[in-house]
Amino acid sequence: MKIAFSPCPNDTFVFHALTHGRIEGAPEFEVTYADIDITNNWAAGGEGPEVMKISYAALPWVLKDYALLPCGGALGRGCGPLVLTKDAASPAELSGRRIAVPSERSTAYLLFRLWAAQTIPGGIGEVVVMPFDKIMPAVQSGEIDAGLVIHEARFTYRNYGLHKLADMGDWWESDTGLPIPLGAIIAKRGVVDPAPLTKWIKESVEYAWKHPEESRGYVLEHAQEMDSSVADSHIALYVNEFTADLGEDGYAAIRSLLVRAAKEGLVPEFDEKLLGR
Repeated sequence: MKIAFSPCPNDTFVFHALTHGRIEGAPEFEVTYADIDITNNWAAGGEGPEVMKISYAALPWVLKDYALLPCGGALGRGCGPLVLTKDAASPAELSGRRIAVPSERSTAYLLFRLWAAQTIPGGIGEVVVMPFDKIMPAVQSGEIDAGLVIHEARFTYRNYGLHKLADMGDWWESDTGLPIPLGAIIAKRGVVDPAPLTKWIKESVEYAWKHPEESRGYVLEHAQEMDSSVADSHIALYVNEFTADLGEDGYAAIRSLLVRAAKEGLVPEFDEKLLGR
């Protein structure tokens, strides 16, 4: 079976056991490591492996072809994207400004646009899509006025001398009381039986928690130059109860985000029943 997920520590931690023969009864998996913006586009075009991690923000485009699995993904509290600026600023100062985002089909982008609609008088100016690892240097150099950052940038932005203007997670949680839906695991409808796959992924999550030392080399290998302490913080933040099972709060968060985004015209209308549970 083919699967695609990012080389980020939370994904390699979660899927280590599944892709290394540690889960009884699971088939052999062929792994493709790809940034979530790439898998979002694969899913939208019906391409790529039959199992992928994509952004929850991309679900409305692909739900007819892919089933959402209730485990293996990333939701959480206190883990939202950040809006960064070179100098201390207020939200009002972003009116008409040039903002870099990692993707226009990401939860980070949806949260930012929903926040901006409530917070920035007159709205933002130009939105520039940029690889997430290029955003902080661009803000630092003044190439752009502000940047929306994700992943380990939460822990490293101070190294660039940048200022946190807003935390999208704090805003979302105070506004809704729900966790933030970040990355979803999807499986091709009519090709993959979701029931056994869900079981195997849950077992992989549980195995990772019970044997964290087994995946450490694999995690750090794919984390590239990331410091091991940053990788540990990344895992602790993004691998949690919702990774094992979305539960009522998880599904409520997904519906809340996507329904609100659809009303704002940020994503297409979709059949809520296709989300499951």
